[in-house]
Amino acid sequence: MSQIIENFGKMDTKEMVYTSLTNEDISSEKNSNIIVRIETSENRKKAFNLFIKASEQNHILAQYYVGLCYECGRGTVKDKKLAFEYYKKIANKGNVLGLFRCGYFYDIGFGISVNKQKAIELYQQAANLGHLIAQNNLGVMYENGDGINKDYGRAFELYHKAANSGYSLAQYNLADMYEYGKGIENDINQTIYWYEKSAKQGYQLAQNKLEILRK
Repeated sequence: MSQIIENFGKMDTKEMVYTSLTNEDISSEKNSNIIVRIETSENRKKAFNLFIKASEQNHILAQYYVGLCYECGRGTVKDKKLAFEYYKKIANKGNVLGLFRCGYFYDIGFGISVNKQKAIELYQQAANLGHLIAQNNLGVMYENGDGINKDYGRAFELYHKAANSGYSLAQYNLADMYEYGKGIENDINQTIYWYEKSAKQGYQLAQNKLEILRK
């Protein structure tokens, strides 16, 4: 995926779209970088039209990109409802990106009414497929009792899974649980360990916490 992005400067828009749609990694949130890397308004419109054509052939990743274009207003007008409809198409096919995006839209009421139960259901499905942000977001809901009974133990498990896979926000949240003894015994060594993991990835809140703890 990183090689694709690095080569984009040498490609025209059609080549970028073709390369992105033939990329086998259709489960990665990093795919959104492809849209960002298409820099000019004219090329974004070309890319959007190509994604539309591919999506009409039921290409799952193209449908994801169309949703992303609508969500971000890249190459077309920003339309949260249409974005949701495209994400829903691929979520119904069990695609992890669609499941996560639909869960997120339900969670925050982005283009649709807030529905915490649907958000939890979709986050859980995406989390089961290894989506790190879904694991973390679901952990936050369990920690805060947001739409579900508060469960520190379950939150800890979800944070730990995403943290072990390298997600900086989950590492921060896990450190916070160790610091305050939420769902686990207070452990200053584990607290510092996970804050350091998060801080090394540039997460500012973790860096701030370490400064306080080391005073």
